[in-house]
Amino acid sequence: MTTNAMQAGPFDPPQVVWVPVSARLASARLASMGISVGIPFVGAVVAAALTSIAWLWAIPAVLALLGVWLLWLIPRQVRAVGYAERADDLLIRKGIMFRSMVVVPYGRMQYVDVEAGPLARAFGIASVQLHTASQGTDAVIDGLPPEEAARLRDQLASRGEARLAGL
Repeated sequence: MTTNAMQAGPFDPPQVVWVPVSARLASARLASMGISVGIPFVGAVVAAALTSIAWLWAIPAVLALLGVWLLWLIPRQVRAVGYAERADDLLIRKGIMFRSMVVVPYGRMQYVDVEAGPLARAFGIASVQLHTASQGTDAVIDGLPPEEAARLRDQLASRGEARLAGL
């Protein structure tokens, strides 16, 4: 093994060009976080203001700290997500502290889904989900522009069919 291969580590294979997901995924996740933290925050502020119980102000303070931490964390998480198409398989990586990399051989793919909920459509992103024979190896790439998601779906489906035909 060469020294470059040893330095790369298990999450950075040599000669792999990672394609990042759209930065709009961070905006969508921040909007979702704003809803899920913002509504309880407003409710906690109203409850604390209408009562004379001083310790109730701890709840909005904790929610505000959580919101600030998520404002810092979510963009970093999105920058860590990427995928790479290789000759025989697709690589998907994500995570900062707890990193993961999924390798999906094209011959194992059964079908490929493209999904976009209302929030994702509002931000102009979609998800590509790869289904394999084993439920434990299904993989998802969130935050792709719809045209890239459609291209990737078609590319992966054709590569999967070609590999299955060769078996």
